[in-house]
Amino acid sequence: MKLVIGDKNVSSWSMRPWLVLRHFAIPFDETLIRLGRPESKAQILEHAPSGKVPCLVTDSGDAIWESLAIMETLAEQHPEHAMWPRDAAARARARSISAEMHAGFADLRRDMTMTIQTHAPGTGRTPEALSDIARIEAIWRDCLSMYGGPFLFGEFGIADAMYAPVVMRFNTYAPELSDVSRGYVECVTKVPAVAAWIRDAGDER
Repeated sequence: MKLVIGDKNVSSWSMRPWLVLRHFAIPFDETLIRLGRPESKAQILEHAPSGKVPCLVTDSGDAIWESLAIMETLAEQHPEHAMWPRDAAARARARSISAEMHAGFADLRRDMTMTIQTHAPGTGRTPEALSDIARIEAIWRDCLSMYGGPFLFGEFGIADAMYAPVVMRFNTYAPELSDVSRGYVECVTKVPAVAAWIRDAGDER
């Protein structure tokens, strides 16, 4: 099984399934394609019909693209791991907030892009981005309160992987956050798989 990804410094969508694979110790090969180069699109199209990363290529050669689809596939293939909460109601909420992350928060993405190597506190604080942050903080607060933490549904899972690039943005731009949100940011940053991604991103040139 092979995961095709982009630069770890900037490819937030690549980060998400990579974290799930790494955290749950699922063996995979990594193919990293540097983005923004003349040859990048053609290289990605060799693996992903969408022309975008990430893409999971199975041992039989099947391609699965889109981060959430990849992680849903992994959850189906590895039911021994609680990638989604075991409880049906919690699982429905986890899927809802993951889908909201997948489809929403365009202003945060635009105004506070993920660049792990960068430290730029105070920048990107447009009213639209701050509105997105307020909604994200509400999601985190509700989940941490309902399920007891330290992660959104108790243990690290797909929902946390979906929001991990937001954590990277908060580390870079240092917006004002509640104590609850800061605690969650610290918790996610310390996850070994997240720390490994950050180290790799720091080594990119």
